[in-house]
Amino acid sequence: MSASRKTPAPKSAEPRSSGPGRPKDLSKRAAILEAAKRMFTQQGFDGASMDQIAAEAGVSKLTVYSHFGDKDTLFVAAVESHCDTSLPSSLFEPSPMTPLRERLMTIARAFYTMVSSPEAVAGHRMLCTPQMASSPLPKLFWEAGPMRVQGDFAALLQRRVNAGELDIPDVARAASQFFTLAKGEPHACLVFGCAQTSEKEIEEHLAETVDLFLRAYAPRR
Repeated sequence: MSASRKTPAPKSAEPRSSGPGRPKDLSKRAAILEAAKRMFTQQGFDGASMDQIAAEAGVSKLTVYSHFGDKDTLFVAAVESHCDTSLPSSLFEPSPMTPLRERLMTIARAFYTMVSSPEAVAGHRMLCTPQMASSPLPKLFWEAGPMRVQGDFAALLQRRVNAGELDIPDVARAASQFFTLAKGEPHACLVFGCAQTSEKEIEEHLAETVDLFLRAYAPRR
């Protein structure tokens, strides 16, 4: 199946409106998302079929279509679920009593743990293949994952700028810079299958990333 073409729901499987009194089964939705993450990781986007995902989740294919409509929508939902689990919006909520460096280290650790997970590495490799370059999936992935995370982080940075703790002329760009620095060489080595970086080295890398960021955007006296 072409990555740029959505998998149509069979005519006999038209998604039915849940309507009042027919709420969606959230446990089935969660099972489908977990199955989708596993299958997309193991088989890639083209290799993972809606039949396989349904079987893995222990539900019917009609149930999968009822919840998500098509494979593209399911892929985006799986990305959102992965990001929400690893980097929930609550991580970026106001916490003025938490020292800035401590807050940035917490976010950096959570972010690196997320992007270095087997699911994320497999997804990164998949989206970089020539087949995906001409499909809408990279853009959908970007909007569902990195764009949301950077937006939440930019809002946190702006609050710290307003409090006088940082001097950042463009918080959106600074948010992008922070996460790019946090990935750094250790993540590139992981994606390329090079030598593994030790936990100690990763912690040092993240600490130096945060310190570099704070030096760059320290308030001007």
